[in-house]
Amino acid sequence: MNNQLFQQARSAYAQKDYQGALEAYQQCLQDAANPVAPGEAGQLHHQIGNCLVKLKAPNEAIQSYTQAIADEAYDARGAVHYNLGMAYAALHDYENAVQNFEAAVSDAKYDSSYKAYTGMGNALLKMGKSAEAGVAFRNAALDEANPDPTKALLNLGVCFMALNRPADAVASYESALQFDMQPTMHNRLYANLGQAYVATGQMQKAVNAFEQSIADKTYFLSDSASVDYQRAIAAVAQGTSEITQVMTPVSGAAPAAAAGGADTSGIDVPADGSGMYAEQDPYGTQAQTSPYYYTDPYGPEAAGQYDTAAADDRFFSASDEELEQWSRGVAKQERKRKNVGLKVLVVIILLVLVAFGAGVFMYTQGWGYPSQDSVVTQLFADPDNASSLYSAEVSDSSAASMTDALVKDSAPTINAVEKSMTDSTAYVTASTEGGGQMQYKVSMVRDMIGWKVSNVELYFPSQN
Repeated sequence: MNNQLFQQARSAYAQKDYQGALEAYQQCLQDAANPVAPGEAGQLHHQIGNCLVKLKAPNEAIQSYTQAIADEAYDARGAVHYNLGMAYAALHDYENAVQNFEAAVSDAKYDSSYKAYTGMGNALLKMGKSAEAGVAFRNAALDEANPDPTKALLNLGVCFMALNRPADAVASYESALQFDMQPTMHNRLYANLGQAYVATGQMQKAVNAFEQSIADKTYFLSDSASVDYQRAIAAVAQGTSEITQVMTPVSGAAPAAAAGGADTSGIDVPADGSGMYAEQDPYGTQAQTSPYYYTDPYGPEAAGQYDTAAADDRFFSASDEELEQWSRGVAKQERKRKNVGLKVLVVIILLVLVAFGAGVFMYTQGWGYPSQDSVVTQLFADPDNASSLYSAEVSDSSAASMTDALVKDSAPTINAVEKSMTDSTAYVTASTEGGGQMQYKVSMVRDMIGWKVSNVELYFPSQN
């Protein structure tokens, strides 16, 4: 192998010149004057795959990683399988992603199994397999090589909550308290722990945990966590819960420098390949993160808040009276002038007024075109090409994060829609490829006469 060219490629990669690094690695691979030895071909294909990942070409990266695995003399096969799993996850091919993550952890030479277990857990959650995902996150947490098991423990807690096992979720969250963590993670841990306490009826502990999560005033509870917080406060005020001591804060959790906006009580973990980074990359890359969300345990408000049918009747009845009054006035003129054209004009004007009034009324009641149902259906039918459905206030990074959280379903079930003139909320159940179901809360804001998506939250079933 041409070592000089190989070092040039490594240098280009270190300087984030991924296209230049790709070309140099390819030249090194094709250099007939310096043929590659067994094992070197796998190394080159591995590095080429890393470059393609950086250039956002996961399909081509999969081909290169597959060629790297084909070189049996290459001894970093576990790392390649991990990268393959992340690339497949980026394409939402979760079954192949899981298979490659399993291959990675089965390689005795692969010393970062916790990364593969974490990726495996995320993919399994996408497939609606909460129990299997929990096993993967547990293995990630128990891996002695894992420098930060808090994320795995937090995700394990989410899986327990999804499986209606809040007591186990409490144990998982409390286990995470023994580790140092960043303030943001510290706050999210206590918010999640507060919801688990509510689900187990430990209301005083829940109040203490929620207050700990917002103590530094940089963290905002999600909708569901806020409701649980209020429930816990009410229960304690009524003397219906046991008074316990305030939980000990996590060591080293200093206040954050600035607030990061409304929080969703999710957990920062790589998902869908958005955090793809090359295994054994000597230069390192910063992993992206994608949140998982808690369910809103209380769902949409009861139906029948607005009697739209009765309101429509009142509206059109009033319009008929107005039409009759106008018609009488016109009839008097017509008997004198016999101006049929004026009659037609007045009728047209009245019809326009009625139509306009009906449109205004429907607008105030949350109706629009396209409708909320139509926007939600389009969003889930093709999440990767749904950028036009997001509100202009949604940043590119937020839109990407919300898209990652979606399960593709051409016919999602819209359980309920709460409508108002300026905003609406849809509660949706989408079916995964593995036969599972994921529940979402889709928030929308008015966009002219239609609707745009402002936020997407992934929710699990209620914990009472």
